[in-house]
Amino acid sequence: MSRRSLTLVIPAAVVLCSCLAPNSATRAQQSGAAQKQNAAPAALWNTPSIAPKQARPSSGPAPRRDVSGIWDAFAAGIQPTGVKSRAPFTEWGEKMANTYKPGDGPRKVSLGLINDPLDGCDPAGFPRNLFFELRPFRIAQAPDQILMLYEYQKVWRAIWTDGRELPKDPEPRWYGYSVGHWQDDYTFVVNTVGLDERTWLDNAGDPHSADMRVEEIYHLVDQDTLELTVKIDDPKAYKEPWLGLNKFILRRQPASFDIREMICAPSEAEEYKKTVAEPATR
Repeated sequence: MSRRSLTLVIPAAVVLCSCLAPNSATRAQQSGAAQKQNAAPAALWNTPSIAPKQARPSSGPAPRRDVSGIWDAFAAGIQPTGVKSRAPFTEWGEKMANTYKPGDGPRKVSLGLINDPLDGCDPAGFPRNLFFELRPFRIAQAPDQILMLYEYQKVWRAIWTDGRELPKDPEPRWYGYSVGHWQDDYTFVVNTVGLDERTWLDNAGDPHSADMRVEEIYHLVDQDTLELTVKIDDPKAYKEPWLGLNKFILRRQPASFDIREMICAPSEAEEYKKTVAEPATR
């Protein structure tokens, strides 16, 4: 072996040994990180939301074109009695509404008469998931779409941002087909079509048709505040477009916030029917 070759081999061997045998400081750091990860405090699981009335650090400016994070509407998101106001029904809308027997709202019926599809664990669908049980949810941004992952029923939506158009005659889906775009640096607009008529619009049993179009506007007020406006346009069911939510406030939660499960289990729904709902009709 030439002297030149020997000179090249020895440093390479030293580098290889250095990579395979980390020093004591590195081992200590790795060990400490592993222990910290394995010994995560219980407080990180099932943590309560930070309510608006609690002390919060002053919020910074809104990030540009970035709605990612965990957001919560707190008690205001539950909306058990349905939307606060809506447009008048058309004749078709009135007819459909009369077939729905909700457990809450102005047309509330007794427990044994309720025919809410949620009671059988059907998907809430969109936009009912915004008008009822809007619990904490995560928004994640990718180059070609924005994902929304919801606590209630543990479902997710994909909102395409790659420039595609909405389908012209779509096969109905529980959560429809959604595309989005940035109206400006702080306002993200989503349009959705192709929604399944089997879903109710809200917990008060308001109907919608398969022709409904929904527009969501997410406006960043500051770093920790997001306003949500939802517009319903369904001329088959309602006499005019109307707002289901108007500048509805969502608050950012810490990145470590653990989103819980709220899943409808058919076995539990059946047990509820046998032990609570059916006896109520006797």
